[in-house]
Amino acid sequence: MTFLDRPDEALTPAQRAAGIRLAVFDVDGVMTDGRLYLGPDGGETKTMHIRDGLGLKRLAAAGIEIAVISGRPSPPVAARLADLGVHEVHMACDDKTAKLAELREARSLADGQIAVMGDDLPDLDIMRSAGLALTVADAVPEIREIAHWVSAAPGGHGAVREACELIIAAVEAD
Repeated sequence: MTFLDRPDEALTPAQRAAGIRLAVFDVDGVMTDGRLYLGPDGGETKTMHIRDGLGLKRLAAAGIEIAVISGRPSPPVAARLADLGVHEVHMACDDKTAKLAELREARSLADGQIAVMGDDLPDLDIMRSAGLALTVADAVPEIREIAHWVSAAPGGHGAVREACELIIAAVEAD
């Protein structure tokens, strides 16, 4: 029996992770701690954890494609992701469901081959459609309820690295 032949409810997070070919991440609250630092000139800054960056690089090296879908624009975040080799970056995305469908169709992937990591209500629908729904320790209750896996770390504090390591370990063991 292959990964895609198993009934969904019988799969552990590691079994789900073994079939992943595309990992999709939200930014605010997942790659960042969700806070915005507002400057006197109206500009905003965010922080990202260095370990998450290495996790993304390791995930790509393991052959997993990475995409980012965020509802907010952030040129510094886009630049950081480009530095990490993440080329599929969609910022200021009003319709995350449509963007995920576009990514899935362009790669001819099944839902079970896609992991999504989100933390708040705008991520609910794309997480529900994913084969592996991942979230951070400090996600809102509605997201934690539907997640297949929850990190030990809160968003922006290494949670992405944990998710990457889960997928890498499962893919390498498969």
